[in-house]
Amino acid sequence: MSDQPPPRVRVTGPPRRRAQAVRSAGTREIDAETALGEVFMRSLLREQLFLALRVLAALAATVGMLPLLFHLVPALGDERVGQMPLAWLLLGVLTYPWLVLLGWFYIRRSEDHERDFADLVGSVDELDEVDRVDGVDGGDPR
Repeated sequence: MSDQPPPRVRVTGPPRRRAQAVRSAGTREIDAETALGEVFMRSLLREQLFLALRVLAALAATVGMLPLLFHLVPALGDERVGQMPLAWLLLGVLTYPWLVLLGWFYIRRSEDHERDFADLVGSVDELDEVDRVDGVDGGDPR
């Protein structure tokens, strides 16, 4: 008896047909642009907008006010920290760590908002499952 190798198979690419992804009830509400889906999206966008405005306000209140401060108090332009003028230190050196910190804060809070949003959409799925089991969807529970 001879051992024959299995026949060769030509692989030309990924499979053409893809399985349909199971969409959650909350996601279907958003995709269908229903009133509930619109409320979901509006709440996420509102939270992201308020976060962006808070970060922008912090940036404007700190870095944005430095040129105004140096204009209103010209003596600050003559101050030195070691060999470096105070203006260079504040605008050229300390600004960048502050921008990194603001960026880190923005990303962290934005991900928190998105996680809360996903939990909210997921809670709609759980309520939908409970309603189906309890027969609230209009079907007879008997």
